[in-house]
Amino acid sequence: MARDFYHSAARTALEKDGWLITNDPLELTFKEVNLEVDLAAERLIAAERNAERIAVEIKSFLGKSAISEFHTALGQYLNYRAALAELQPERQLYLGIPSDAYHSFFQLSFTRDAVRTHRIALIVYNPTTEVIETWQKN
Repeated sequence: MARDFYHSAARTALEKDGWLITNDPLELTFKEVNLEVDLAAERLIAAERNAERIAVEIKSFLGKSAISEFHTALGQYLNYRAALAELQPERQLYLGIPSDAYHSFFQLSFTRDAVRTHRIALIVYNPTTEVIETWQKN
C-alpha cells in the first residue's frame, strides 16, 4: 500500500498529542472487501477511565487537483465509516489533512458544505512541526 506523502508527519503529530498508534494500517474486511485505513489509535481518558479509539485516513492534498483528491478522500471516508460502524462502532473516523489544505481548499464554501453534509470529522496537522492544530467533529 502506498502511503500518503505526509503519513509519517501525521502519525508523529498524533503520538505527540498522546495517542498510541495500534495499527498502521488498520486492516478491515467488510462485506468481502479488504480495506486499509491509514492509522488506528487509542488514548486513555483518565476522567472517564475509558479508552477513546479513532481511525485516521491521512491525505496530503499535494496534487494538481484538490477537488479530485477531495473526491477520492470523500469516497474512502464514507466507505471506511460504513465498515467501522459495523465492525468497530466504538472507533471514531477522522480525515487527516495538512494545515495548508485546511486553510485554503477546506475554507471554500463548497468544501465546507460537503464536510458538513457528509459529517466528516477532521484532524488538521502541521506537516512541518508535526503537531495537531485542530480537531473538528461534524
